[in-house]
Amino acid sequence: MNIIVIPDGAMIVVPFIEKNGHTYLSPTNFSRYDNEVNLNPDFKVNMSSETPSGVRGRISLLAPLLDKADAAIILGRRSANYTRMYDVLNELILFCGNGCNNAHSLAVSIVSQMDIPVLKLAYPTTREEIIDLISKVNLFLKDFDPSIGDDLNADLKKDNEKVSLHDFEKIFNESI
Repeated sequence: MNIIVIPDGAMIVVPFIEKNGHTYLSPTNFSRYDNEVNLNPDFKVNMSSETPSGVRGRISLLAPLLDKADAAIILGRRSANYTRMYDVLNELILFCGNGCNNAHSLAVSIVSQMDIPVLKLAYPTTREEIIDLISKVNLFLKDFDPSIGDDLNADLKKDNEKVSLHDFEKIFNESI
């Protein structure tokens, strides 16, 4: 099966795709001679005229691969209060940069609307979460069950545990 990874080049995920006998589709893998991506002017991507050129460029690289994709793995964004586990270069190699937040969000939206299995994983912040991420990727690549993914919100972040309104009122009234 052909698998797309967002962000493209997240090397913590890519080796497991080929290890499990699948093909990794990459819009930016220009190092291969058999790369089919051709930036021709006749290729059309339907976007608003207000879409920035950087977003258009990134999506125009991804769009030709969408028809070939049988599944997708999406790695969520880092949280704002994230402390690095590795130096910048190693972290970039492992998790890749999402390039542009708008292009990343649009790519995730497009892939999420497709009729393919999509595994959405939260950005790992600890060693245990990295091990869990690897386990979930391997499980997903065996039977393509998207329910093993993390419960992420629209911003691809884990929802923080929230206090119900009733509990908040109770805590508030007891503190007065």
